Amino acid sequence: MKVRTEIYWESLNKYGEELCGDKVETVQNPNETIMVMADGLGSGVKANILSTLTSKIAVTMLKQGLSIEETIKTIMATLPICKVRKIAYSTFTIIRVDSAGNCYIAEYGNPPVMLLRGGKVLKLYGDEREIEGKQVTEYRFKTQIGDVLITLSDGVVHAGVGGILNLGWQWKNIAEYIEKIAQVEHTLGSLVKLLSAVTTNLYMEKPGDDATIAALKIIKPEFATVFTGPPQNPDDDEKVIERLMKSEGKKIVCGGTAAQITARILGREIITSTEFVDANIPPTAKIEGIDLVTEGVLTLAHTRELLLRYMDPAVQYKQLRELERKDGASRLAKLLLSATDITFLIGKAINPAHQNPDFPKELSIKLNIVKEIGETLEKIGKNIEMIYY
Repeated sequence: MKVRTEIYWESLNKYGEELCGDKVETVQNPNETIMVMADGLGSGVKANILSTLTSKIAVTMLKQGLSIEETIKTIMATLPICKVRKIAYSTFTIIRVDSAGNCYIAEYGNPPVMLLRGGKVLKLYGDEREIEGKQVTEYRFKTQIGDVLITLSDGVVHAGVGGILNLGWQWKNIAEYIEKIAQVEHTLGSLVKLLSAVTTNLYMEKPGDDATIAALKIIKPEFATVFTGPPQNPDDDEKVIERLMKSEGKKIVCGGTAAQITARILGREIITSTEFVDANIPPTAKIEGIDLVTEGVLTLAHTRELLLRYMDPAVQYKQLRELERKDGASRLAKLLLSATDITFLIGKAINPAHQNPDFPKELSIKLNIVKEIGETLEKIGKNIEMIYY
């Protein structure tokens, strides 16, 4: 079975610095996932430039099909060496997972990658190899569905050093904490944000170094299809519903007219909920065979905001819990985030109400909202297909 991946990361800037000296770059597609985390020596502008250079070189070369060996040689040959410490100006971790679940990791100077499997953090054992005169640790293994690979910059491992914790947080203690929270937290975002929050607390809100947590989860392909808006040509109604019902995975309908078309073609009843979970979001409905039926523009606009919030590093762990709410927007956002491949069936007939100048500007055109939702999901690494009718 082919696998997909989910990625989430968060960085803390060293106290007083505007730029972070750590950098994460990713590539996700159905064939492979590449995640690079680079840590520039020191902090501030110089560290940011060096870590950005490292991560960009790695991702660009690997994406273009060049070998790991060529990529690492190029990075090593490009990075200058600190004359005082005799080490490269940037450390890095490269994680590459193909669609069959085969994983390759190259690690230079960063704390060892953690593998969370079955609720336990496993230590990986790799082979040392000299590339361009520098010792790189390589790991090769087969992943399993549910595996989470976690890479940390040294700012996380050293959190609290000389203060709350004499020797810092340390790899072993971090592993124990991950095992503890993994029992109750099953989303990647929550896991990373909790680790980031503890790191901040150990630094007493003033990080002494840049600190980054980047996590990659191995997941099964999960499909979702969203039908919204009536087709321009009513003759296409049946075609759209046929495609929706034949699609794999979750089936979602957004909008009153779309729901009426779905119910009419399927010969089924729309059962509207009278429960307002959130006064600002219209209630959901039910149609047999459809996983979620929501109102249109208002719900989609709130969903867009939830997805943008999910991506925002400034958002706290508690705010992510909004995705657990039962209103239509939260349920839709959660379904979209849990899918790997999402198809939008978008009718281009315009609802006159959405063009009313009395409506808030962000509600004026449903097509734009859906487009922005698709673009946001692509940035998270989802495979998006937009089909217009």
